Amino acid sequence: MHPSTPASPERRAEAHRALRLTDDQLLAECEVEVFIASGPGGQHRNTTESGVRLTHPRTELSVTATERRSQHQNRGVALERLREGLKQLTFVPKKRRPTKPTKGSQRRRLEGKAHQSRKKQDRRGWD
Repeated sequence: MHPSTPASPERRAEAHRALRLTDDQLLAECEVEVFIASGPGGQHRNTTESGVRLTHPRTELSVTATERRSQHQNRGVALERLREGLKQLTFVPKKRRPTKPTKGSQRRRLEGKAHQSRKKQDRRGWD
């Protein structure tokens, strides 16, 4: 999945730099927020701060993980998602060039349409 608009060159450079960091270095750069995650999981999940939100301020990228009952597991999942988001920021779309159909394909298309038109006219019959 790629972003609809490409990232600015500064954000792209920051994302490249952040991807080269180890997990511990990347976590040190991020703002880590823990919160009580709602949803299924029973009393343990509803009373502990197991949800994790990681925000990377340099790229303004934020990810959340609340699936697991363990804060430690959610932190690992959030870190994986952060790396995926950073990879998406580094994506540079290829330059698109408009193409035109060849003269031969245009001719064949029009011949096919004319042929179909003649077949339909032949079906009409005379009143």
